[in-house]
Amino acid sequence: MRVLLLSASLIIASFLSASALNTESMTFDPKFRTVTLTINDNIMHDPVIRLDDPGAGLILSFDELTEDRSYLRARLIHCNADWQPSQLSEPEYVEGFNQSDIEDFGYSSNTFVHYVNYKFSLPQDGLRPLVSGNYLLQVYDSDDPDRTLLQTRFRVVENGAAIAGSADGRTDRSFNADLQQLSLALTPVGTTSSYNPYSDLFVEILQNSRPETSRILRAPSRMQGSSIIYDHQPGLIFPGVNEYRRFETVRNNYPGMGVEKTEFVEPMYHAVLKKDAPRADGQYTFDSTQRGRYKIDEYNSTDPDLGADYIMTHFLLEMDEIPDADVYVEGDLFQRRYSDINRMRYLPEGGMYILSTPLKQGSYNYQYVVKPRSANSPANPSRIEGNHFETLNEYNVYAWLRTPGSRADRLIGTTTIIAHP
Repeated sequence: MRVLLLSASLIIASFLSASALNTESMTFDPKFRTVTLTINDNIMHDPVIRLDDPGAGLILSFDELTEDRSYLRARLIHCNADWQPSQLSEPEYVEGFNQSDIEDFGYSSNTFVHYVNYKFSLPQDGLRPLVSGNYLLQVYDSDDPDRTLLQTRFRVVENGAAIAGSADGRTDRSFNADLQQLSLALTPVGTTSSYNPYSDLFVEILQNSRPETSRILRAPSRMQGSSIIYDHQPGLIFPGVNEYRRFETVRNNYPGMGVEKTEFVEPMYHAVLKKDAPRADGQYTFDSTQRGRYKIDEYNSTDPDLGADYIMTHFLLEMDEIPDADVYVEGDLFQRRYSDINRMRYLPEGGMYILSTPLKQGSYNYQYVVKPRSANSPANPSRIEGNHFETLNEYNVYAWLRTPGSRADRLIGTTTIIAHP
């Protein structure tokens, strides 16, 4: 029986790999909102857990806009560095059965919009990752396992490499202008040291957690003793972009930071944000932000996850229309995706882009990005937000190992670098 299960899992994994599964962090049902995945409730921590540190757990939190709870379950899909399913079978990458009931839930209290908040932690008994790599955490209804309701990404890392690095405005293209450049030093540790760094190792870099900024370095620049050095490569140079914009809706009866006014319009509160304008031609202004993240909060609640209300939030961007392109509001508030949910609409009579969307009360970061309508064109914030070498960008670095004959990529090291111009 065990052999049959393994064979079926291998067939399913092979099919998923061949069919290019959509593995973006996203919600498939509009009733589900405010999806966060944190390390022990620390919103600033990259969602990465270590195989040798069971105490550093992931906490998934999300809301369902409904009056009563649903019976939900969670499962894992193991992926390679490209976020497509690996060839590993479920028993090879997860301990126990690959399903777990989501039993931690609570009902909203004293809110105009009623919802159920769910929490789910990893690792846990019966659902524990066994190997390193990228993972997709999917949530589904126990009565309909073929319909995924929401999914989000996280990573599991081995203790196989120590990574040090820096990022500043002194680049191979300019000096303290509009770019930033990284330099990295990777030192293998433990049993992962016996590999060819020029063929088996590759490094991935993300700027501010935005998937479209992913850079892959296929080979190091040189060896320096036991260290593997990455420097003076085009893939290490990023646009400086700008600090994220901010607003707060912790009170529904008083305009917080970045809010022009609040009012109640049946059946919920509305918050009209102050009009924004392009910053591409402006000077850099320092601001300490959450680099695109948000934190749920309500000034009078002891448990904001249940006491924060949903407020219809109105974004206003005053500028000329950009032809043959769409403008989006970007950040964790939209799971770093670009869809109809966060695409802005242009009002010619007002000379501005607008977006209205319900958001749970809290402190938010966001920025505006331009995405050309032509195929395969990445979203770019620089056209509206500008580029500054001084920006305190966050760079997440991942070291991947892909040895000959392996059926899955191994994540052997990771670090986070904050630019210091």
